[in-house]
Amino acid sequence: MGFLDKLKKKAPELKEKAADLAASQNDKIDQGIDKAADLASKATKGKYDSKIDGAAEKAKDAADKLAEDGKK
Repeated sequence: MGFLDKLKKKAPELKEKAADLAASQNDKIDQGIDKAADLASKATKGKYDSKIDGAAEKAKDAADKLAEDGKK
């Protein structure tokens, strides 16, 4: 059994653990995303702010969705 086969078997368990973690640490995840977006903005001197902000919002939405799965 290869590595990917083992990973596929553990995927549901890992997703559940990630969802639980996202549910309990959602505020910290959002803060981390904001911090990463700020650093990216500074590194690009504001040139790509709209794209960075959009990506940050999508990341927050994904984290929120994962957190909702963890609350069920």
